[in-house]
Amino acid sequence: MTIDLHINEANDYAQDIGAPVYHPHVSVIHYDEVGEIRHTLNRINCYGIFLQEEFPEGLTYGIGTYHEGDGSLMAYSPGQIGGKRDDGTRRQYHGWVLLFDNEFIHGSAIEQKLDSYQFFSYHSNEALILTPDEKGMLAQLLANLRRELATQSQSYGHHDIIRNYILLILDYCNRFYFRQFKEMMDEGSDILSRFQQVLTDYYAHGLQRESGLPSVKYCAGELCLSAGYFGDIIRDALGESPKDYIRNFIVMRAKNLILGGKSIAQVAEELGFEYPQHFTRMFKNATGQTPRQFFENQRKK
Repeated sequence: MTIDLHINEANDYAQDIGAPVYHPHVSVIHYDEVGEIRHTLNRINCYGIFLQEEFPEGLTYGIGTYHEGDGSLMAYSPGQIGGKRDDGTRRQYHGWVLLFDNEFIHGSAIEQKLDSYQFFSYHSNEALILTPDEKGMLAQLLANLRRELATQSQSYGHHDIIRNYILLILDYCNRFYFRQFKEMMDEGSDILSRFQQVLTDYYAHGLQRESGLPSVKYCAGELCLSAGYFGDIIRDALGESPKDYIRNFIVMRAKNLILGGKSIAQVAEELGFEYPQHFTRMFKNATGQTPRQFFENQRKK
């Protein structure tokens, strides 16, 4: 993967696209005022919030690819990659960008609350899809923050006010994240049926022969969800982890294969285990009996 722009400090992006610089550690950019800009695939080594009316076609954001007309909010923490490779075109975008350095929030209430900001935990995979009112609220806060950034740094309480604005913006983002998560949970039954279909298709297409057992990461990717987000939904809906669900799915297939007359070695190979003993160990951990004991017990019934 070739990176077009390394955003190592908050103002690197503003300088790249010709936006004003107001503060050494905090950058607020209004796309509407910048004019047409080039696309870039970025490695972001600070914290970032991108509030956009539309994303460029084919924008990469973690495992997701977003399409023309999609838009709302993407959040980045240091070390993440996102954007679109520079293809020589330029385009006018609409919305806001907030970037701030870790150095600026060190020891502050923001740093203390970072672990509770769930949208940063999932930001490398899902955009927050905001309502018009939510977009408007964040846009107003960002406009107010930019006005404060433009004041003289000697003004009383200047840095505290900036941090308080950032904290308020992040708190609202977290509220919007939980609103979206609740809506996703309300659609949990659909995700469960799609999860089941992903596992069924995995074996129907013979993917286990090349890739081994289906993983949580694979299933989440097929559902366009991050592994963490996916795990929370499944645990809330079923009371078990996706890993446990996959294991139980495999055990049920194993039982059918065993009762169909397959040998232990054949069942292990059919399911995607590298070695038969690995299959036997998993089956016993899940059922309390070995595959052979299961077969014998079923014959007696």
